[in-house]
Amino acid sequence: MSIYVIGHKIPDSDSICGAIALAHLKNEIGEKAIPARLGELSPETQFIIDRFGFEAPLLKMNYAGEKVYIVDHTEKTQAPDDIDEATIVGIVDHHKLGDLTSSTPLECWIRPVGCSNTIIKMMYDFYKVDIPKDIAGIMMCAILSDTVLFKSPTTTTADRRAVEDLALIAGIPDYEALAMEMFKVKSAVEGTPVRELVLRDFKDFNMNGHKVGIGQLEVIDISVFDSIKSELMADITNLKAEGNRHTLILLLTDIMKEGSELILVSDDEKLIKSAFNLEDNSSNWLDGVLSRKKQIVPPLQGAFNS
Repeated sequence: MSIYVIGHKIPDSDSICGAIALAHLKNEIGEKAIPARLGELSPETQFIIDRFGFEAPLLKMNYAGEKVYIVDHTEKTQAPDDIDEATIVGIVDHHKLGDLTSSTPLECWIRPVGCSNTIIKMMYDFYKVDIPKDIAGIMMCAILSDTVLFKSPTTTTADRRAVEDLALIAGIPDYEALAMEMFKVKSAVEGTPVRELVLRDFKDFNMNGHKVGIGQLEVIDISVFDSIKSELMADITNLKAEGNRHTLILLLTDIMKEGSELILVSDDEKLIKSAFNLEDNSSNWLDGVLSRKKQIVPPLQGAFNS
């Protein structure tokens, strides 16, 4: 019976590239595995897999009765809807522990690094399996994406070393130039439907019984959103209602300025702003904030738990 390797709903580059890379490793050590996905590819992820000659993993939404290996999360809200009817055989993640549970023992590789693909690189080293050139390329790109070219506070020495090793294997002499190509793809928002933008990198979290949605759009210059901010606000208001969410946050992240503008709708806006020390009438600019998992989720979780 094959294992399906899957990331989270609305997959990002880490989820997709990680599923491909981990499935290859599993097959190399004699465990039959199939990379899969829980949604469509973002423009950045499509750019990456096209660049290195891959097809998108299998689109599969239902896993009842299947064995699954989870990549890039441990949250039930981000897993397949029928995850309770599947058998989780392993997890690779770099986020906080969520609420996924298993009925059988499982393999866990969880490290406080900038990207799941950094951990998958550790797994290749542990099992002494050579990384193919094309897989090294997508793993490297996923790390560069998740760490925002090492600007994110989630970046560790392990992430930097992994990128350097993977760049050599992939034959990429200037990985910074490739990262900037990726970011330009992310920044091309003109003509894209607003809902598609809001959901481009979006995750739901359970915070003390409250459903909280957090989206993030990383671009080279957030002025590209100036003409559509009212549309973005209208759409996140609708999305909040559609999903019965307590709060919905959209981060407009400026890679070059190294900060984010926070757009939000909430049943308790004062609570959310207090989590980030923002006054009711203040600007919602968060200087130095690039990471959802390290700079947004922890203070929000603390606010909901207080």
